[in-house]
Amino acid sequence: MTRLTTCADPEAVALRAADEVLRHVRAARADHRRVHVALAGGRSPKHTYELLARTPQEWAEVQVWFADERCVGPEDDQSNYRMVAESLLAPARIAPERVHRMEGELGPEEGARRYARALLASVPRARAPGQQAGPPALDLAVLGIGEDGHVASLFPDAPSLQDEASACLGVRDSPKPPPERITLGLPVLRAAQRCLLLATGAEKTAAVAAMLAEPSPHVPASLLARERLTVIVDDAAAPEAARG
Repeated sequence: MTRLTTCADPEAVALRAADEVLRHVRAARADHRRVHVALAGGRSPKHTYELLARTPQEWAEVQVWFADERCVGPEDDQSNYRMVAESLLAPARIAPERVHRMEGELGPEEGARRYARALLASVPRARAPGQQAGPPALDLAVLGIGEDGHVASLFPDAPSLQDEASACLGVRDSPKPPPERITLGLPVLRAAQRCLLLATGAEKTAAVAAMLAEPSPHVPASLLARERLTVIVDDAAAPEAARG
């Protein structure tokens, strides 16, 4: 069942989200293995990263991945990597060899191919009893949600939502600029031990409500594994039924 937490304002969301991230990182690290965390771009997660950067010791052994990336260079203003680097990676002094950047400058297909190869080589695979290895299973994926209900760069009714095999996908027709992107596939997001989704602002209210309703390809975020999903929103973004 999805855990929904409402907070008074964006600052409270960031504080609560940072605590959640640290809790999951510590729990994974307690198993004495590598910890794999995927981070999203966007407005909502940025302050959470700034808060997390204040505890660099917590990131000493974490492997950092990305949920999606625009097909631009790492120094471009639109780069998710650049935002995460400035808000978390640099101030927390996370070693470059533990940061797995999506190479957007290679284009969607080649960038996705290389990222899928890296994921499959480094991240443990989900495995049900008696079944073959499934997709890479991250310990935690931090995500935002678009006003249209998209998550990562998985957009409403996109063919990529039907892809049950690819760890990473190239996107050429994003409805939001730029059109070319790289994104984790839905199977990887669904296989994560925990997804943490953040939303702030009244413009996200309808998307959050739709995400919590019946699963539908019209609302990609609604297709996440709800039993492993934590949603933290501010009062402005909270659906009416979740308020006061």
